[in-house]
Amino acid sequence: MTERKLSQYESRWPHRLAVLLCGATFPLIWVGGLVTTYNAGMAVPDWPSTYGYNLLAYPPATWFFGPWDLFIEHGHRLLGATVGLLAIAFAASVFICDPRRWMRASAVIALALVIVQGGLGGTRVLLDERQLAMVHGCLGPAFFGYSVALAVFTSRLWHDADPAETPAGGKLHRLAFMTVALAYLQLVLGAQLRHIPIMASPRAFQAAVVFHLATGLIVAGHALALTRHIVCHARSQRALLRPAVLLSGLIFCQLLLGPASWVVKYGWPGWLAELPLTAAHTIHANGMVQSLIVTGHVALGSLVIAAAVLVFVRSLRLLRTKTVAIGSSALLMGMTA
Repeated sequence: MTERKLSQYESRWPHRLAVLLCGATFPLIWVGGLVTTYNAGMAVPDWPSTYGYNLLAYPPATWFFGPWDLFIEHGHRLLGATVGLLAIAFAASVFICDPRRWMRASAVIALALVIVQGGLGGTRVLLDERQLAMVHGCLGPAFFGYSVALAVFTSRLWHDADPAETPAGGKLHRLAFMTVALAYLQLVLGAQLRHIPIMASPRAFQAAVVFHLATGLIVAGHALALTRHIVCHARSQRALLRPAVLLSGLIFCQLLLGPASWVVKYGWPGWLAELPLTAAHTIHANGMVQSLIVTGHVALGSLVIAAAVLVFVRSLRLLRTKTVAIGSSALLMGMTA
């Protein structure tokens, strides 16, 4: 039985829950970024409890009207618990409604990733370890991208797709995959920059900045090349064209937020600091503008990964490389020419 026939009676719950999983994971990453921006990772020193209370039983009045760092840290934990429950519900729905073995294995992997991520977050608190915070911050966007892939795998588009043969399919697949890989590498470098040890030398900090900037430009170039390739060879595939254009737009915003994050956190570069428009700039540590811009830059990086994954996974389903049979006369003429 083909996947296209399955869509005639398959439950829509796996797809709905996969979309909900994506929708809950993004604000979790955003709030997690706020936790790092405000250095609030140790606002609650125990885990899995919150000041001795069960996570879900912590008094709402104390949470809502307590210190800001407590509010975002406990909120981060509650969002994490929500994502965990959704991952369990998604896995259950896949095992009940989806007969594809590889899809069931994918659901188990999603649940395992959530458990590992929760364990990393808790261990980071118990050990008060900065490097674990960095690993925790890198795994979250990876799971977000994976949840986007799950939403595609369970979508009607995946079940009902009629793959088009095109000689450009192979190159598009490679471009999309490299864009995903480079976008994630860029995020890891950015996480290293945000969690760089306090005792690190200025040269190490400069190297991290340079690598982060260089990789960002490479990601931008790959995204533009990918979008151009889709426009030239797969324009009729709107399911590819729209997320590709979105990807390019997100990266453009990232290229604006990157310098803005530097300015609000470190100030203008020396060659700009003396200009009339920039001389009056004052850095407000952990101010609202600084926190929103810096955290927005981090969160937007996760959206870049998600959009790149969306293009890559859809391309695998919608396009395939046109091949020529070994015994065809055209190939024989080509080999003897």
